[in-house]
Amino acid sequence: MKKRIFALVTALVFALVGAGTITTLVFTYNNVSVVSAALTTSETKLVQTRLKNWGYYTGNVDGIYGSKTRSAVRKFQQNNGLQVDGIVGPQTAAAIGFFLKSDDNSVSNNDLYLLAKCVYAEARGESYVGQVAVAAVILNRVESDKFPNTIAGVIYQPYAFTAVSDGQINLEPDQTAYNAARDALNGWDPTYGSLYYFNPATATSSWIWSRKQVVTIGKHVFAI
Repeated sequence: MKKRIFALVTALVFALVGAGTITTLVFTYNNVSVVSAALTTSETKLVQTRLKNWGYYTGNVDGIYGSKTRSAVRKFQQNNGLQVDGIVGPQTAAAIGFFLKSDDNSVSNNDLYLLAKCVYAEARGESYVGQVAVAAVILNRVESDKFPNTIAGVIYQPYAFTAVSDGQINLEPDQTAYNAARDALNGWDPTYGSLYYFNPATATSSWIWSRKQVVTIGKHVFAI
């Protein structure tokens, strides 16, 4: 946690220097404040249950914020005079009948946003567990003395992630990626402490194959 508090302070300092004014810093922070509305699995199930009862949602109550849930949220927002963006923010949550929990002593919104971006860029074709696993690897690296001690430092470490090298890190994450990032931050680690992952169908590095393999989730092998 000390590492993450330090990361928040460092991120704010660099943002302030780069922006030049506090006003711009606040605007930038609010511009990504949607990540504070990322739902936990239980909150997503609550949204799905209520929208299902009201006839907006027809899918399974599984706690995964997929396309059906997003579409149902958009319909609900449209019918209730809310901003139609498919995201359950504070106003939409209140209209549904619950209040979003705040993360008073967790990582910053910017860190959650960046983690969700990496999850989406690296693992959007994987199962939900596979997406949580990618986020968990990033957090495991933050806690390891072998890697940078911030989420941004880990993600942008040279050649660490293909999605950074090819520019996919710049894609906007969906709600499922946010949820996966939050679940990992809340302590879910399907990789059992892994620091690496790779796709055995495409990996050519003899070094990565030399790592001790822990678990396979979807197309990725997770290792230490």
